[in-house]
Amino acid sequence: MELISYQDEGQFVSGHVACGGCAEALAMRVILNTVGSDAIGVVSPSCSAVICGGYPMSAVKIPMFHTTLESAAASASGVKRALVAQNKPDTTVLCFAGDGGTYDIGLQALSSAAERNEDILYICFDNEGYMNTGGQKSSSTPLDAITGSTPSGKTTRKKNLIEILAAHRIPYIATASPSHINDMRAKIEKAKAIRGTKVIIVLIPCLPGWGVADNAAVRTARKAVEAGVFPLLEIEDGVNYRLNVSEKGDSIESYLKEQKRYRHLDAEHIARLQAESDFQWRRLQQRVADSPERRS
Repeated sequence: MELISYQDEGQFVSGHVACGGCAEALAMRVILNTVGSDAIGVVSPSCSAVICGGYPMSAVKIPMFHTTLESAAASASGVKRALVAQNKPDTTVLCFAGDGGTYDIGLQALSSAAERNEDILYICFDNEGYMNTGGQKSSSTPLDAITGSTPSGKTTRKKNLIEILAAHRIPYIATASPSHINDMRAKIEKAKAIRGTKVIIVLIPCLPGWGVADNAAVRTARKAVEAGVFPLLEIEDGVNYRLNVSEKGDSIESYLKEQKRYRHLDAEHIARLQAESDFQWRRLQQRVADSPERRS
């Protein structure tokens, strides 16, 4: 078992209203303490906004600007430009958004910020659905998952936002998991030191939305990584791919069985999801092998 290397600096406090056992609160704690006090946050309507709370009852120590669902990246861009105008270019502008405000409603703002290469650190907490409004599907919801708006299972695949962002050729894209805290902390530190648009997508198993036991969010996240369903990776400049966990297990069945949203699946459906996971893993390995830094 890897020893966790992490120092809590008091940037995230108790008393917030996240669900008991929520992995998003854990991830926010790690991220905020790694970023430090010289930061300003922007948060769109989401579980993150509920956890952060409104003044003066916020769970975070840095200033948080609550914006609209579609404009998180645009708002963060404006905050950063204001700081630069005040001769404070080193203050980190940290954006918190969910998958609904990133993959769907806020994609236009994020794409525009990426095209301009705005100097922001954008964190997407991906719980694969609109979980604080009834658990409806988003374009991040995986194939066959039951949601409030897909009661028989979603019929389309999860949007590949990683490759959409890579096409923008921004300096840094990464995935992270609350099951791998050292990896998450290292990626936040790395992103903080880079100028330009940085996007980190963090997998957040939703306890009520996924039907996960209160004590199983981190375990479920780890199984997603181990099964290759949610690979831990980095992409620099849109072309250099790197896998942080380079091996995966053979079966995703253990991951699926942690969640009620997949309990309707029979062996044939599970086999189809396994084949899709294997295909995507091979594609990702090829991306790594074809990276210019590997061939140089």
